[in-house]
Amino acid sequence: MKYKDIKGLTSAEIADRVREEKINLVKMRLSHAVAALEDPSSMAKTRQLIARLKTELSSRKSKA
Repeated sequence: MKYKDIKGLTSAEIADRVREEKINLVKMRLSHAVAALEDPSSMAKTRQLIARLKTELSSRKSKA
């Protein structure tokens, strides 16, 4: 998800997306502990997406 796509979401949608991605990251970590993931870089990409979402959410809160 690109930054311009994130800017188009509402704050509630961003918060929901953060929760979903965190759950997804935990599932990836657990499955990676059992057996190697097909694409291990997907964990890093998910962490980066969470950071982007949180950054946008905090910038909206500071502006308000």
